[in-house]
Amino acid sequence: MAEWVMQYRIEIIFVHVFAAVIWVGGMISMRFAAHYAFIEITSPADRLEKTAIALGRLFSMVLPFVLLLAATGAILTIGYGIKHTDFHYLTHIKEGIWSVMFINLAMMMIRRKKALKALQNGDHAGAARLLGLIGKYMVPVNIALGIVAILFGVVLRTHL
Repeated sequence: MAEWVMQYRIEIIFVHVFAAVIWVGGMISMRFAAHYAFIEITSPADRLEKTAIALGRLFSMVLPFVLLLAATGAILTIGYGIKHTDFHYLTHIKEGIWSVMFINLAMMMIRRKKALKALQNGDHAGAARLLGLIGKYMVPVNIALGIVAILFGVVLRTHL
């Protein structure tokens, strides 16, 4: 496998970095661009519905890239033999960060689905609570963690 990874390392690293950029960049765009556009929607019901729809599109878009990120990360770790280097701990830190981010993403997807059900049942306050937590805390946490994981990836890559 090491030979194959070395032969295709540029392509694998590109896909790996691109997947991270799509995931983290998508969350940044949603939080700092779309979020403020949604605030300008005067009808609370419309605002909640548009937010839930946009989050659904974001989650659908990033999920395949999250899976690509995990797959390429595993391929690079094995192919480079990182567990036999002095920098193996960075790989473990990155794996931990991305795992927490994935769990957080899964929880956001569940909250969004519950918010849609609340909206369908006319429970706007419940939907607002569910979606509000995503925008205020869950997405920013994933943005911060993603930036740190990307930084660790750059540090790791410069030492290989």
